[in-house]
Amino acid sequence: MGYVRIVNATSFDSAPDAGQGKTTHPETGTPAPGRIVLLTTSHRVAPGLLSWPAWQALHAADRVLCADGAHPQLPYLREAGISVEEAAPTAEELVDVCADGRTVVVVATGEGEPELTDGLARLAGSGRFRMPELELLPASYDLPGARLLDLVQVMDRIRAECPWSSRQTHQGLAKYGIEEAYELVEAIEDGDRDELREELGDVLLQVVFHARIAEEDPDAPFSIDDVAATIVAKLIHRHPHVFGEETASTPEEVKEHWLRTKAQEKQRTSVTEGIPLHQPGLALAAKLASRVRTAGLDVPLPVGEGIGYELLALAIRAEAAGVDPEAALRSAARAYRDAVRAAEGVALGDNPAPPDTPAPPDTVEE
Repeated sequence: MGYVRIVNATSFDSAPDAGQGKTTHPETGTPAPGRIVLLTTSHRVAPGLLSWPAWQALHAADRVLCADGAHPQLPYLREAGISVEEAAPTAEELVDVCADGRTVVVVATGEGEPELTDGLARLAGSGRFRMPELELLPASYDLPGARLLDLVQVMDRIRAECPWSSRQTHQGLAKYGIEEAYELVEAIEDGDRDELREELGDVLLQVVFHARIAEEDPDAPFSIDDVAATIVAKLIHRHPHVFGEETASTPEEVKEHWLRTKAQEKQRTSVTEGIPLHQPGLALAAKLASRVRTAGLDVPLPVGEGIGYELLALAIRAEAAGVDPEAALRSAARAYRDAVRAAEGVALGDNPAPPDTPAPPDTVEE
């Protein structure tokens, strides 16, 4: 269902005439019970962009009421020639207005008129009233991702008004980004869906928080919209098999497209460029090994003594076998933790160590 903005009532020829007056049942001749339409709108959609059924209902109504005189939709409704009364009738008063067969549209406020709807429900349950037809009509509705706008607004207010958040910097928040990423990985490995949803939100908060701070940079500011635009452009460019003329039917072909377009973008002179050196050691070794293997290079392991070189060899061996060495070590460490707890006589809990996790495709890095 699309949205339509009507700015000239004289062009709305197909709408029924408003103010039809009393209507009666076609067979009995008794007054019809009337109709109450509760019109809801989303604040995440620009005011005045309403669905076609909403415009039809508004133009056909005998009366249009709204309890909030500052409702953002009112200027656009009046611009379209719709007379809106600022009124907040009780449920019984509203039923009385409709008793002669009239149609009343109530433009709901942000809370959705719970007091009115509860009152109408009580009247209907009492059996003492001849209730009009009740209809909930969404005039505008959220599209997927609309709640992200709420997050941006909330973050903007927190940045402006919170004594702690207003003083944070990119450098000061960096450690939280690392912590939240690890907590997300833990939720994934535990298989806890509720925890996964919460941790994804915490990671998303880091992105929005950093973008909000970046807006204030005096030399090179950017916003969350710039962040989104950058990743959208990158995804489209690196998926020519989805958005362009290329074809890909296997994950390997997708990876080939990704690596080729990434090389064109970055114009790197070494396969090691772009690998963050501050990541955990096993992950760093596996990432280097993945780049070497993908590039088809024959690079001998450095010769040295000590546990570091042994771990390096194990990490490269794990990557070649399709195993994430970090996840494998965490799994083994959890098994060790359970053994420690067993030796202490402490219950192991409900979360056994997850199996070794295959390494994800090397296709989502910068």
